[in-house]
Amino acid sequence: MNEHIVRSYEDELNSLAAECVRMGGLTEAQVADAVSGVVKRNQELAASVVVRDDKLDEAERDIERKTIRLIALRQPVADDLRRAVAAMKVANNLERCGDLAKNIAKRTLVIIESDPLTPLTRSIERMGKLVLGRLSSVIDAYSRSDLERALAVWSQDDEVDEHYNSLFRELLTYMMGDPRTITACAHMLFVAKNLERIGDHATNIAEIVHYEITGAEMIGGRPKTDALKA
Repeated sequence: MNEHIVRSYEDELNSLAAECVRMGGLTEAQVADAVSGVVKRNQELAASVVVRDDKLDEAERDIERKTIRLIALRQPVADDLRRAVAAMKVANNLERCGDLAKNIAKRTLVIIESDPLTPLTRSIERMGKLVLGRLSSVIDAYSRSDLERALAVWSQDDEVDEHYNSLFRELLTYMMGDPRTITACAHMLFVAKNLERIGDHATNIAEIVHYEITGAEMIGGRPKTDALKA
């Protein structure tokens, strides 16, 4: 095969990965702003997260189109095929994180109409920081093909679950103590659940990175707590 063609092929694969990393940056910003919106009760910030979601949708469609075209024209095998498929799967998980951030922002627009629930907001902020840290780490692992970092994210899956379960109990206590908080607490519960699901997508990406690098599926179930799940 002509060296120019080989180089062009490698460039296409590298370009796909780079686009995923850029999409990862946009996703991180969406999640960070969604969390900040609910914590600061910022209507404008929450509304901007809703509007910006279209950019992530388009980025995912673009990566999918380019991946399918590359597979059809280049017919990659082994490592190259895994790299191409990984890019499409990573983009799909990032797009879902964007959808969840958008949902958090929509909930925020309702929550800020009620009186502040400061202790709950602090719990959401802590959970948001944890989820954002995992999302940032796994995007970095993907960009660097860092298996050790990806495995570290995968092994911490239960930490987000523990935060969610703790917040779930806190919300129940509030709702039972003061029925007037039920509406706001119900929306807070969905915010927490969406954050937990973003954490799950970070774990998905860690598994994709593992498969891309090793060619093997993750062995064994994800680390999970036996605590209450909703």
